[in-house]
Amino acid sequence: MVDRAKRAAELLAEDPYAQSLGVALVDVTDEFITIEMDVTTTHHNFAGSTHGGVLFSLADCAFSLASNVPGGLAVAIDTHLAITAATKAGDTLRAVVEEITRGRTLATYRVLVTRTDDERVCGTFTGTVYVMPAGASGA
Repeated sequence: MVDRAKRAAELLAEDPYAQSLGVALVDVTDEFITIEMDVTTTHHNFAGSTHGGVLFSLADCAFSLASNVPGGLAVAIDTHLAITAATKAGDTLRAVVEEITRGRTLATYRVLVTRTDDERVCGTFTGTVYVMPAGASGA
């Protein structure tokens, strides 16, 4: 049996991109993994709001953790993000991921990205991974 919290913490610690964003692991249960990050002005686009890539990156980090916690290597083959509300510097964004389906070779996940101050949904993300056969590498 995989210790989900320990495995998620290990995977996050090994992710330099997530570390550069300031992504923090908040909670791990049997159903959900929750991560957060603080938005700064370095995350802004030319319009002065959070770049869509930041929301995508946070959701993708949650997706990556959830799909790889069970063990082995899972690689993204399809992702979608709908941005539903603006965010700005000073906001803390929370991403909560849940597994929708997991078979022998494919798994699908849903991520909700919210602002922590008012719980407004800022993004909805869906992703599918290919679960690599044992011993295969994703490179």
